[in-house]
Amino acid sequence: MEILRTPDDRFTDLSDYPFEPHYSQCDEVRIHYLDEGEGDNETVFLLHGEPSWSYLYRKMIPIVVNAGHRVVVPDLVGFGKSDKPANQEDYTYQKHVDWMTALVQELDLRNITLFCQDWGGLIGLRIAAEHGDRFKRIVAANTFLPTGDYNTPDAFVQWQQFSQNTPVFKVGKIIASGCVAEMSAEVRDAYDAPFPSEEYKAGARRFPMLVPIRPDDPASEPNRKAWEVLKQWDKPFLTAFSDSDPITAGGDGYFQKLIPGTHGQPHTTIKGAGHFLQEEKGPELAHLVVDFINEYL
Repeated sequence: MEILRTPDDRFTDLSDYPFEPHYSQCDEVRIHYLDEGEGDNETVFLLHGEPSWSYLYRKMIPIVVNAGHRVVVPDLVGFGKSDKPANQEDYTYQKHVDWMTALVQELDLRNITLFCQDWGGLIGLRIAAEHGDRFKRIVAANTFLPTGDYNTPDAFVQWQQFSQNTPVFKVGKIIASGCVAEMSAEVRDAYDAPFPSEEYKAGARRFPMLVPIRPDDPASEPNRKAWEVLKQWDKPFLTAFSDSDPITAGGDGYFQKLIPGTHGQPHTTIKGAGHFLQEEKGPELAHLVVDFINEYL
């Protein structure tokens, strides 16, 4: 496996990202993660998705830490400061689950409140279902857990085609287009920072192709098994979807219908935010997480 590592100088002087890096070695890849706060009892595990990185959570981390909790925020393999296998074939759904599971186990994270968005949910909900004893609560935001058993929207098929065919995969521009408000050039540059050139973007290009859209996809059966667990999940489960995300709209209702732990929870719709709601409404989401933890201490 050919592995690329983004030079550290790409991350100097990023806006509002003062956090110390931490690293974990998992087989051939080095995983970067943030580990902030001194909380002994509660761990908040923030998982990003495609094609962002832990920078997405910079507005949430200080608020959750100031509430007295430990916050762990990894960069998925292929993103941020984590290593980046150079070939798309080196990425599979199962590998992403295994890499993040290895990090959770190495750090021995327990009493976890999972906050997951986009692919953070596709990965994080699998881990929670397979290692439920480590998790106390879940907050799902603009995410889903597909099995390939239902029709795929045309817009997603177009996104898959774009990811494979566009000559230049402009990460910062893609994230900006998923927000309601205009994004500054400085912030777009920060989202582009992990990718010095196109060869670093194999993971970002591969993610759309790993979503199971057929019943016989390799990830479909493991996801079905995860759903069987989630359909019995009676621990607190909160949805916080935004009002302006055409990709995941309606997914919150699906979770609320199928997962017992959602019953009676103060589900909310984050107003004025697109797909990347952490970027636009980070403080609001952070306070929501803190209140959710306090409700069930």
